[in-house]
Amino acid sequence: MGRRGETCGAVTGAFMVIGLKYGKAKAEDDAARDKTYELVGEFVARFKDRHGSIVCKKLLGYDLSNPKEGEAAKKKGLFDTLCPQLVRNATEILEEIL
Repeated sequence: MGRRGETCGAVTGAFMVIGLKYGKAKAEDDAARDKTYELVGEFVARFKDRHGSIVCKKLLGYDLSNPKEGEAAKKKGLFDTLCPQLVRNATEILEEIL
């Protein structure tokens, strides 16, 4: 997200979906918080099983916060090949756990 090379945008999007479905609607709803944390943990475990990490620079092998590395990732076509696969896998995992 934002060329920071930190948490993969597909992973962050999945976290948002989990939060929208199960997150707290009321401050005192600790059960909703606990369910959200449980599902985020499950998502992370499954994503890491498939890809080894949830960190963009580890997934791509390039640090997008470095313009030269970002350009190298672009030239290698990773945004057109690997990133869509990561989004697909994130979606599949969400379908499995929700």
